[in-house]
Amino acid sequence: MKKIILILVMASSGLFAQEVQQVPQISVSGEGKIKVVPDEVKLTVSIENTSKDAAEAKKANDIVADKVLKLIKSKGIGGKDFQTQRINLYLSYDYNTKKKNYVASQTISIHVKDLSKYDNLMMELVDTGINGIQGIEFMSSKIKELEKQARKNALVDARSKAEDYASVLVGQKLGKVLLINDNSQTNYPQPLYSGSMKAMKMESDAFSRETVAVGEIEIISTVSVTFLLE
Repeated sequence: MKKIILILVMASSGLFAQEVQQVPQISVSGEGKIKVVPDEVKLTVSIENTSKDAAEAKKANDIVADKVLKLIKSKGIGGKDFQTQRINLYLSYDYNTKKKNYVASQTISIHVKDLSKYDNLMMELVDTGINGIQGIEFMSSKIKELEKQARKNALVDARSKAEDYASVLVGQKLGKVLLINDNSQTNYPQPLYSGSMKAMKMESDAFSRETVAVGEIEIISTVSVTFLLE
């Protein structure tokens, strides 16, 4: 009985040794980077009004919201390119003055597909009564195409690095790909405007100047690739 057990153990050890045998391979990282000037912008504006009466606070907010939505439509912006994101109505209590007020607020996002209309639209939005800008994001209408190209560039970069390493290894050459890990990101430039609109109440001729620097969108694709060595 002991001999049989010994043989089984030896056979199992031999199989395990075969399973853990290392396969020659090389892992490298690659990066593809593309920069493009934005041609679109997505902005989010906010409206906020305060009153001792909830109905009055909401009514004041609704009046401005109506003006904003009518302005957006008059600019030929399609219904799928603007949206109400958040509506709030709540009671605010000031512990210092012991006073209660109702606060009504609303945010609206607008996707402007013609960047040349940005400055005039901002000026007219201020005139409607909005009192905040929650965010501005410059974008490219070709972002999907550019991200695809960045991924390809990253793979080319990874293979080039792997070939450099393999070229100095005697008796080995680069084989097929065993594994690819992808991690891509897009960096959107942020303009100057943010927070309260009070700072934007300036002379009307100020809006005839350039007010923001759109910069560039940077699309970066980073990959980690493992190749077999033959």
